[in-house]
Amino acid sequence: MTRRYFGTDGIRGQSNRFPMTPDLAMRVGIAAGTIFRRGGHRHRVVIGKDTRLSGYMLENAMVAGFTAAGLDAFVLGPIPTPAVAMLTRSLRCDLGVMISASHNPFADNGIKLFGPDGYKLSDEIEAQIEELLEKDLYSQLAPAGEIGRAKRIDGVHDRYIEFAKRTMPRDVTLQGLRVAIDCANGAAYKVAPSALWELGAEVITIGNEPTGTNINLDCGSTHPEALQKKVHEVRADIGIALDGDADRVIIVDENGTVIDGDQLMAVIAESWAEDQTLTGGGIVATVMSNLGLERFLGDKGLTLARTKVGDRYVVEHMRQHGFNVGGEQSGHLVMSDFGTTGDGLVAALQILSCVKRTGKTVSEICHRFEPVPQLLRNVRFSGGKPLEDKTVKQAIADAEGELARSGRLVIRPSGTEPLIRVMAEGDDREQVERIVNGLVDVIASVKSAAA
Repeated sequence: MTRRYFGTDGIRGQSNRFPMTPDLAMRVGIAAGTIFRRGGHRHRVVIGKDTRLSGYMLENAMVAGFTAAGLDAFVLGPIPTPAVAMLTRSLRCDLGVMISASHNPFADNGIKLFGPDGYKLSDEIEAQIEELLEKDLYSQLAPAGEIGRAKRIDGVHDRYIEFAKRTMPRDVTLQGLRVAIDCANGAAYKVAPSALWELGAEVITIGNEPTGTNINLDCGSTHPEALQKKVHEVRADIGIALDGDADRVIIVDENGTVIDGDQLMAVIAESWAEDQTLTGGGIVATVMSNLGLERFLGDKGLTLARTKVGDRYVVEHMRQHGFNVGGEQSGHLVMSDFGTTGDGLVAALQILSCVKRTGKTVSEICHRFEPVPQLLRNVRFSGGKPLEDKTVKQAIADAEGELARSGRLVIRPSGTEPLIRVMAEGDDREQVERIVNGLVDVIASVKSAAA
C-alpha cells in the first residue's frame, strides 16, 4: 500500500496545507482512536505539542477527533517528545500524540503517534490508520453516552524533570559546571534549564522565549552558531543545543566546537562498555553515521549495526537484537534503559556525567575519533524513478567499486521531500568529492532528460 499520509516520522507538512489541516488532524484522532479502542476499560490518550502557532489549532482538532471516537484526552501543553512517550506509559494511556515538526521551521507541523508501550507506531498500524482515513469515519464515532472527556493535566513538567534527573548516577551532581543551553524556543524551554539547575549546574539559557513563530529560528541543534557565541561569551564548560521537540541534541565544547551525534554515541558506548552496562555488543546507528565511528568501535571490540535513516528504524533494530544504545548523526540518541525514543536532555546528562566522573574537559571527552571526509549532496526531481535508470545504476556500481576498500557510498530517496540524497565518505577527500559530484551530475542529467 502506498503511504499517502505517514512518512518516516509520522505525518508532517506545512500548516493549513494538506495534510496538516485541522480536518485531517481530527480524522487522524478518530481513526487512531478507533484502532486503539480495545477492551471495556475507559480509553485514554495524552496529547503534547511544541511551541508552534499552529499547535493550538491541531491540538483542538485532535481532541475533537479522539473524544468523538470515545477516548478521554489528557492535554499536556508544550512538552518534549520523550516526555509524551514516558507519560503515555506512566499514565497507562492507550495512545500518545506529539504535535511537532521537530527541527523544521515554525510554518511546518506534524503528528507523531505512540502506542501504549511508549514506542512509535509500527508501519502496519500506520497503514491501518491510513486505510481508515480513506473511509467514511462517521460509522466509527462513539455513541452519545460514550463520548470522551478532555482535560489539561498539571504537573507534567515536574514529572519529566524528575524522570530526567533519575537517569544520572546518584553519586554525580553538576555542581561547579557552567552550562549554556539553547532550547530552540521549543518544547523544552521550561523543563531542560530547570533540570540542569536542580542538578547543581550554573545555567545560562538562550532560545527560551517562544513566540509561536520563532521555534528553530537561527537557534537550536540545527543552528548552533548562537550557542557557540554564548559559550565563548560566558566561558561555559559546555553548550547544549536541543531541537524544537527536544528529541535530539548537539553539544558545543568549551572551545566552541560543535560535536555531533556520532561522537556522542562513541562517548556513551565507551562509558557504558567500561561500566559493563552496554548490551548487544555495540550500538545501532543509521547508514549516515561516519565510518570513523565504526572504526573507533571496532578498535574497542564493539560493533556498529546500521539501519535505514530514521530513529524509528534504529529503535526497531535495538528492540529486536538486544541493544540499549543507538542513534543518529543528527543527535537523536536513544538509550532504552531510560526511554523509548530519542531524548536530547537525557543524552546531554549522560555526557555531563562522563565529564564530572573523569574531571576532564568536554573537548577531551567528546573527541573520540577523527571523522573520515564525508560529503552529502541532494538532487531534486519532479517525477519518475531516477535511481532505476540503467546509466545511473552503472555509475553507482562503478563508484561503489572504487570506494570498496577505503569508504562507503549511500544513495537514497528522501522520506519527506522529492530528493535523491547522495553521500560518500572515505579516507581520500578529493576522491569522495569527485565521486559525489559525478553521481549528482549523472542523476541530474537523467532527471532532466526524463522531464
